[in-house]
Order: sequence, then C-alpha cells, then structure tokens
Amino acid sequence: MSTDPTFVDRYGPWALVAGASEGLGAAWADALARRGLKLLLLARRPELLEATAKALRERHGVEVVTQAFDLASPSLEGPLTALVAGREVGLLVYNAAFPAQGPFLEQPLENQLRALDVNCRAPLTLAHGLGRAMAQRGRGGIVLMSSLTAFNGSPFLSTYGATKAFNLVLAEGLWFELQARGVDVLACCAGATRTPNLLRTSPQGEPGMIEPAQVVEEALAALGRSGAMVPGAFNRLASFAMRRLLPRALAISILGKRTSALRLPP
Repeated sequence: MSTDPTFVDRYGPWALVAGASEGLGAAWADALARRGLKLLLLARRPELLEATAKALRERHGVEVVTQAFDLASPSLEGPLTALVAGREVGLLVYNAAFPAQGPFLEQPLENQLRALDVNCRAPLTLAHGLGRAMAQRGRGGIVLMSSLTAFNGSPFLSTYGATKAFNLVLAEGLWFELQARGVDVLACCAGATRTPNLLRTSPQGEPGMIEPAQVVEEALAALGRSGAMVPGAFNRLASFAMRRLLPRALAISILGKRTSALRLPP
C-alpha cells in the first residue's frame, strides 16, 4: 500500500463512499484506498459490494467496512449515525444515483420520487450529518457526483437532470459556506463515463467517454481548489459550447435528440 500522509491528515482516517459497488463508486474507493484511507462503502447490492471490498483489501491492505443501504429510505439519519459511530469520517463521496430514465409521463411517479430520495434527500442528509463533524474538527471534504445534465434541461432524463442540478447548486453553496471552517466541497459534473450503467443504456458508448479512474483523479485534483468541475477535456469543451455559445433552446433540442436514443434498462 502506498499511502499519502498529507491526504490522510486532511481527509482521513475514514472515507464514506455511497454507491460504491461498481463503476465510478468502485473507482473512488480504489483511489482513496490507494492514498491510505479506510473505507465505509454503501450500496444496495451486498454481494457486489463485498466483492469490491474484498478486492480493495487484497490490493491495498486497508480496512474496508461494507453496509447494504437503501439510500431512498426517509429514515436514513439514524442508521447513518450508528454506522459512523466511533469512526472519524473525513471524506464523503456521494456517488449513488437513481436514473428515472425515459419519457417523463411513461415513467411511474414512484420512480420519479425515488430519484428525489436517492439523488437529493440522501446526499443532503449525509452532507449535513458528516459535514457538521468535519466542521467541528476543522478539516474534511465532501464530493457530490453531479452530471453534465445539471446544466440544461435533459429530455428523457428530465428528473435525473433536475436532481443533478440540485447536487451542483448544493455543492457550490456549501463550497463557499464551509471553506472558512476547513471543509472542502466539490460538485463533480461527470459526462459520459465507461461504467456498467452507461454501457447498459448506450452499448456503443458516447462521444468523449472517459474512464472512471480519470474522473476520480481529476476530481481529487480539483478538491479544495474549486466548488465544481467537469472531468475530461472533451466534456469541458462540449459543456462550454452548450452553456455559453448555443441558445438554451437549441442546446436542449440537441440533447433531446441524443438522449431519445438511449436504451431503457430492463
């Protein structure tokens, strides 16, 4: 294990990663374990989560604790408090998300409300609970995984995009509020990333698609330096063009033509 003492002092000794079983969450867990942090990993699927944890223990020799969690639960605060009791969590990475993908009126209302719970209520709850302890210690970090869908209306991902806009705006506000108290906050607005979820909906991939590890490393480089970032040069250029150069209505129309081709998960 190759640790980074400065990183551990700033964001350790424990990190909590929500949505950690595969894809970006697993990449976050790997990068943090490589830097020497102990890990609390949360996800819905216990078997996949434990397989990820086992690989991390073998690869990096760090302590890894897993917990199967339904992050849509309205009573998240109590179990979270019990989970972190006796552990000093210096870094929160909220990567979990419920996509609510497809034509808005054809998606059950239950799916839309679950997206609000998983994508908005849960990160707010974790950021509030863990952020208070970090602020009292005068150090720590919070990363909320947002998306390029946060910047414009995203047809056929309308609710998902709206929840990611919530994460972006929340993180930017907390970045300013908490920096004076020693807590770094970042919204990572990821574009197309080679994850199992993306490949299930877009088997051919997407323009500018990058690897999860690149997203994580660029986000870590930005943590403490800005309140929001877009990983990947192509994604930064595309985001700039869509937000600054094109009329908003045209940008949304372009997005709609692209997202209408996404394959719905079974």
